[in-house]
Amino acid sequence: MSTAETILRALQGCNSLSWLQRIHAHVLVTGLHAHPAVSGELLRFCAVSASGSLPYAQLLFSRLPDPQTHHWNSIIRGFSQSPDSESPLIALLYYNDMVRARASAGSLPDAFTFSFALKACGRIRARSKCEEVHGAVVRRGCVTHVVVCTNLIGGYAGNGSIEAAEKVFDEMPGRDLVSWNCMISCYSQAGLHHEGLLENVYVGNALIDMYAKCGNLDEALRVFNGMPRQDVFMWNTIISAFAVHGRGDEAEMFFRQMLSAGIQPDSITFLGLLCGCSHQGLVHEGIEYFHMMTSSFSLSPGIKHYGCMVDLYGRAGKLEKALEFIRCSPSRDDPVLWRTLLSSCKIHKNVKMGEIAMKNLVQLGTCNAGDCILLATIYAESKNERGVARMRSLIKSRDIRTSPGWSWIEINDQVHRFVADDLSHPDCREIYYKLEEVIDRAASVGYMNFETKEGNSETVFFEDYAVSGTTHSEKLAIAFGLARTPEGTSLRIVKNLRICRDCHSFMKSVSLAFGRVLVVRDRVRFHHFEGGVCSCKDYW
Repeated sequence: MSTAETILRALQGCNSLSWLQRIHAHVLVTGLHAHPAVSGELLRFCAVSASGSLPYAQLLFSRLPDPQTHHWNSIIRGFSQSPDSESPLIALLYYNDMVRARASAGSLPDAFTFSFALKACGRIRARSKCEEVHGAVVRRGCVTHVVVCTNLIGGYAGNGSIEAAEKVFDEMPGRDLVSWNCMISCYSQAGLHHEGLLENVYVGNALIDMYAKCGNLDEALRVFNGMPRQDVFMWNTIISAFAVHGRGDEAEMFFRQMLSAGIQPDSITFLGLLCGCSHQGLVHEGIEYFHMMTSSFSLSPGIKHYGCMVDLYGRAGKLEKALEFIRCSPSRDDPVLWRTLLSSCKIHKNVKMGEIAMKNLVQLGTCNAGDCILLATIYAESKNERGVARMRSLIKSRDIRTSPGWSWIEINDQVHRFVADDLSHPDCREIYYKLEEVIDRAASVGYMNFETKEGNSETVFFEDYAVSGTTHSEKLAIAFGLARTPEGTSLRIVKNLRICRDCHSFMKSVSLAFGRVLVVRDRVRFHHFEGGVCSCKDYW
């Protein structure tokens, strides 16, 4: 290993100025002070490292007979980043010296030089200097460099020149995450919070998705309507948002507006449409959209599209049609389709079709606990005790494990999680007292507990696996929310499994008895309860 390589390795492990000074002394003794790599690394450490020293960096720089671009960059970078109030001005003085001393090609400013100089401009609000550097950027052909443009945005914004920053941003040929964040930060610093979010298509799209997933479609729609432009991703997001909330007719309306705006739909668009049709029982419309994919837009349906069609037929009670569709589908061996059919059989209590779906799941080797419990529930509601016993035996023999059901509610910026019959919450005594009151008031407006209680997609016929219908996790969450929020406050609950019929009926009665809006997001969709009515119209 050469002496230069040894010194460079020592510099890489250097963590103090005193150590650096010893290395520097060795460099001088060995005559390597003119070695480009060694001198560059020495200067970089002094100028940029937290253990360095800018005065020592200036001393090293002053001894260089012919500083190259990387030397200039280190000294300019060091002062542009230093917290000292005078450092940005010193950085620009070095930049001026570099521009004047560019006698050789090796000392010409590059993209990094401009970036560091622009950072200094922003810190001292030197707009005229920022414009001067901008001109040099254009002359040197660095105007397409994303890092330089991002620092130009920051430089102009630091001087309060938001319009100039916007112009640079709009003219960028490509933008990365840093440039987007920089522009948003510029708007925020200028107090233009609305522009900072809505001018960013990606952030706007994420906001729409966030509001929709939080059950707030009004805010999602407000953001969508406030966007200066909507691309296919944004249209897909708003269509899917209304679809999963069971508002398929409005999802259709957005689809028509999308086509009128000249936006070409993709497979995600149709997935949202089919989901909306399924949740609202729009069978005829769903069939039309499914055929429209291939006939009008040359799009090939995927497994999720086929699953939506099976769900569409199944929810509407057209189980024979759903079975025929699966058998004619190229995805007939996909368990998703058979599992979807099984779920529909539970809704309509169709034992025969449920057994067909279960048989295919077993043959495919994909039968799980949820499947067994679904069929067991169908048997139970049909008073088929042999079927229930058979499913109990299958679960035990295969040691099939069930997923616990959870419900979450956020109160005062804190998320509270509940399971059925939960006693772990520190306020469980208060919660159960409140639940008794809630049940009594719900009963006064017509709530009656179902005789067959379903728990977390499970049934009470499986005492080893199921829980009492009275204290399902969502009921505990509702009781806690009612106890801890002022009258009239909307409550939002997230549940990891499908809400059962009893809890669905309970929520409707609670919304009427307490005059509250309850939004429940379960594994399948959103339910908005208000005035004793659910947005799903009991079709879920």
